[in-house]
Amino acid sequence: MASTEEAEAEAGAKAPKKNVSYPLRILYCGECTLPVEYCEYMPNNDKCKAWLEKNLPSEFGKIYLGEKSPEGGDTGETDKKGRQKRGGRGNIKIKKKSEPQGVTIARVQRNKKKYVTRIRGLATYDIDLEQARKFFANRFACGASRTDEDEIVIQGDVTDDIFDVVPEKWPEIDEDNIDDLGDQKR
Repeated sequence: MASTEEAEAEAGAKAPKKNVSYPLRILYCGECTLPVEYCEYMPNNDKCKAWLEKNLPSEFGKIYLGEKSPEGGDTGETDKKGRQKRGGRGNIKIKKKSEPQGVTIARVQRNKKKYVTRIRGLATYDIDLEQARKFFANRFACGASRTDEDEIVIQGDVTDDIFDVVPEKWPEIDEDNIDDLGDQKR
C-alpha cells in the first residue's frame, strides 16, 4: 500500500492548490481584450496602460509600477532594450501613417503581348486595398491581386481607365495626384 505522500505526488497536477481560490478570476483589458498581464506586449501599449490606470488602479500598480505581488515576486519587470527574451514573438512594430503622397500607375510587361497594370499609393489615403482590389476586378472584368502592402496588380492594360475610375470612386484622390510611370519591367 502506498503512503499518503506518494498518493499526493501521483495526483499532483490534478489536486487543487492550497493557496489558490477557485474558480480563478482573470482580469481582461478593455482595450486589447487580453489578460492584463499581456498588455505590455501589444503595440498599443499606451492605450492599455491608460485604460488599466483608470479602471483597475491596483492592478496597474502591480504590473507597471513594480509593486510586489502577494506571491513575493516582482511583477513590474520589463526588458530595458526591448529585445525578445526566449520564445514567442518579438516586439510588434507599429506602422507609421504617412501623408498621402500620390498614386502611381505603371504598365508592366508580363509576356510579349501581355501587360499588367500596377497601382501603388492607395494605402496612404487610408483606402482598404482588399476592397479596392475587388472593385477593380469587378469594374474591369479581370483578375486583380494585392501583391504588396501598398500595391495592387490588375491583369491587362487599364492605365487609361484608371485615371477616370479612381477619382470617381475615391473623391479624396485628385486626378492631379495620379502619376503615370509608363512602361516598366518587373
